Amino acid sequence: MTLLHRYKSDISVVEVPQCFNNPFYYRPHELCMLAAGEVRSMLSQNSAIAEDAARGKMFGVLVVRDSGGELGYLAAFSGLLAGGNSVPGFVPPIFDLQSPGGYFKQEESEISALNRKIKETECSAEYTAAIAAVEEMKRVMEDELTAMREEMRRCKQQRAALRAAGTLSAADEAVLVRESQFQKAELKRATARWQQQVAECESVVAPLKVLLATMKEERKQRSAALQRWLFEQFKVRNGHGSEKSLLAIFAEHSGIIPPGGAGECAAPKLMQYAYLNSLTPVAIAEFWVGESPQGEVRRDGCFYGACKSKCEPILGFMLQGLNIEDNALEKGGDISKINIVYEDKYIIVVDKPSGVLSVPGIMGGTSVQQWLREQYLHSNELFVVHRLDMATSGLLVAAKSMEVYKELQRQFAAREVKKEYLAILDGVPQKYEGVIELPLAPDYENRPRQKVDTVAGKPAVTCFKVIGTVERDARECAVVCFEPLTGRTHQLRVHAAHKDGLDCPIVGDALYGTLNERLMLHASCIMFVHPVNKEVIELECKSDFFC
Repeated sequence: MTLLHRYKSDISVVEVPQCFNNPFYYRPHELCMLAAGEVRSMLSQNSAIAEDAARGKMFGVLVVRDSGGELGYLAAFSGLLAGGNSVPGFVPPIFDLQSPGGYFKQEESEISALNRKIKETECSAEYTAAIAAVEEMKRVMEDELTAMREEMRRCKQQRAALRAAGTLSAADEAVLVRESQFQKAELKRATARWQQQVAECESVVAPLKVLLATMKEERKQRSAALQRWLFEQFKVRNGHGSEKSLLAIFAEHSGIIPPGGAGECAAPKLMQYAYLNSLTPVAIAEFWVGESPQGEVRRDGCFYGACKSKCEPILGFMLQGLNIEDNALEKGGDISKINIVYEDKYIIVVDKPSGVLSVPGIMGGTSVQQWLREQYLHSNELFVVHRLDMATSGLLVAAKSMEVYKELQRQFAAREVKKEYLAILDGVPQKYEGVIELPLAPDYENRPRQKVDTVAGKPAVTCFKVIGTVERDARECAVVCFEPLTGRTHQLRVHAAHKDGLDCPIVGDALYGTLNERLMLHASCIMFVHPVNKEVIELECKSDFFC
């Protein structure tokens, strides 16, 4: 079986995982990392493939056992590689869209021809001239009618002045009334005349607009039908041996048509090939090669969880029947490790452990707010004022009444609260001190990830200073103090990892770097004005990853 790769490295001393890792949140197993290294070597042997991969591509490896119990691995890529979806050494697509004689390519060609016809019609001399004639006619009409209205307004002011003088006879008043009536009638006649001329011009355009609308509706219907047909052909298996189409999977999961590209990511392709060839999945990992897409944070060599929008429903089905690790994101951290740093009649400040939610999430899980309310006899008058990411540890402020909560929230919104965070970066940045300004927006295709978006993103500003270095896994890593001047979701994590930021992800960042034992980010200091006695409160707490 040529697509089942045997390890070139000695894996005899590597411990084999007892259960399959969760593909959405995992620390890559050593077997996966060895396989990824061998895949990268394989890529370098073909210049065309290497050049395409260098522009940015997600790859995946699946460690498997064959029927004899021997270990090996499969390799895959997301989408196309060097213009094709069937590349030697990599598993084939679940469904071959690129087959020249297939229904998909034929129908796609018909839709492309329809697109060309629509564009040709819209760009034709006849259509553009007719549209221009209508627009010119409307412009001239509006100019003349505007001039008439302006003249009517001027005459109305004159009539008002004459009436205000009080010297008009009954005959004079009658003349003024007739003048007003005449001007209104003239405006009405001119409007009707112009509207008739515009309608005559539009009658030339109308047949072409009908033709375009008909072609566009046909394109819409054929595209939708082709999408439905396509995702009906994408039939995937799971560990029980059951089979289901992507159309059915997404209908059951969220009641929607699968998004474009669903089923073409590396992870589903790997799982499908293993099931079809009686290979037992052992561990999976996906890693990025090459440049990062514009705005996103993808780093060459980093391992990432499977995408949510496309792969979550698919893998949710395909992994059925396997013994899978729990998703640590859903399980959460140890709530018992919460420490109270400061408390009075009005506020309470805690040191939140990594892995614990600040407030209840949609997936459930114990949160700091819930824990506090339970400590205070199930009081609903306890509110966490701001939030830390689940993976971030450190100082978190809560209010004991709605009035105090609102005042503290006002301080946060007005940026009157000073916050500092300590982090260990996976490397050392080129700059040791400065300000990062990269606007952020949600990455809706890969929630909860954020991306840099200079058009739709909200301003995000971070001050940073490298305060030292530590050695981790024989690698020098910077210790950085962050002071966020804004409070966007994942702001520090993106600003650290993005190439236009520090270009060094925070150690343990599963979203923007590679998962480790934990995210090395800690809210170490906070300063604010007490909402009642107006004294300045400044608090600090040490991080456990420096202990």
